[in-house]
Amino acid sequence: MRRLGVHEADAEDVCQEVFMIVHRRLAGFEGRSSVQTWIYGICIRVAADYRKRAHRRRESTHAELPDQVAPEDQHGALEDQQARALLDACVQTLDDDKRAVFVLFELEELPMTEVAEAVGCPLQTAYTRLYAARRVVEAALRRATAARRMP
Repeated sequence: MRRLGVHEADAEDVCQEVFMIVHRRLAGFEGRSSVQTWIYGICIRVAADYRKRAHRRRESTHAELPDQVAPEDQHGALEDQQARALLDACVQTLDDDKRAVFVLFELEELPMTEVAEAVGCPLQTAYTRLYAARRVVEAALRRATAARRMP
């Protein structure tokens, strides 16, 4: 959920909302797609609703980097955490449609046919959104990396 723009402090509540929707609608599941794809579709819609509510409250949805310097034995873990935070920040720059496709394909590793079903668009549209999302994320990563190298 965090990758879909849900603030870490609210992730548990949003997941609970997803589970409640799944429970209520399970009897109506028609089986035209896999259960996983169906649930991802619900996650995408609930996360989008959350972002709209959070935007109205003007909450920040970006991950924060730790304020302290970690001891040497935790240096690798800190670098991993910073890399994840950087990727999350770059993903947050995407619009909702591109973010959903990027997260489901690149991070959740769903096949593109299931991604297209989950977001409710034709397969070619999903590929177009993925291509555009990759370009935006790559450019954001390049800018962030260049900014870190500058003194």
